[in-house]
Amino acid sequence: MNQQKVLEGFYDIISEHKIELFDRVASERTKHITLGIENIFQEHNASAVLRTCDCFGIQELHVIEKNNEFAINRDIALGAGRWIDVHNYGSENPSEDCMNLLKNQGYKIVATTPHTEAFTINDLPLEQPLAIFFGTEQEGLSESVLQVADYQVKIPMFGFTESFNISVSVAILLNTLRKRLVDSDIKWKLTQEEQTDLKIEWCKKILRSGQALENEFNKQLLKKDL
Repeated sequence: MNQQKVLEGFYDIISEHKIELFDRVASERTKHITLGIENIFQEHNASAVLRTCDCFGIQELHVIEKNNEFAINRDIALGAGRWIDVHNYGSENPSEDCMNLLKNQGYKIVATTPHTEAFTINDLPLEQPLAIFFGTEQEGLSESVLQVADYQVKIPMFGFTESFNISVSVAILLNTLRKRLVDSDIKWKLTQEEQTDLKIEWCKKILRSGQALENEFNKQLLKKDL
């Protein structure tokens, strides 16, 4: 209840346009599908993936940094980094750490690879939350991801080239899976509580003193409860 009151406090400050935009976008966000990208070294590809996640309503992106640091090209990402939750992993075993975290959150690990006959994007099981991993164009995913994955999936291709550019792969996969979710009975959208929390975070990002305002709203609510 307090979080809804905090959001109302922010909504008294921001514009009607922003309120309508936040309500509309949050209502289409999902964590039922999340993405993991492993060791992407080309800045424009990483930025394009981030932008694609935002466009398809994917709220969380997990970035595994081994030899390459994740960098955003602002001209390509077009501000998507403000609205997506990016989680970075740069430890000694970042892929394992990322997968363990997601498994503990209830996700099935999905490895994308052209070298599988298990599933395509058209028949991949969607009932449980999915964490879908992508590797580099040259090397693909590491063996650690391929071996741990609950599912392996491929994008159907009909030419001589073995794989799409990673940003294209992400766009094709998300387009297909989101349509399948929309057409299903799966509860894939964020809960109302999750949407409220997300909109509060977005409000904080567009206001210079957003965190201070949240603290003040909570302080006022606490006084009312005493």
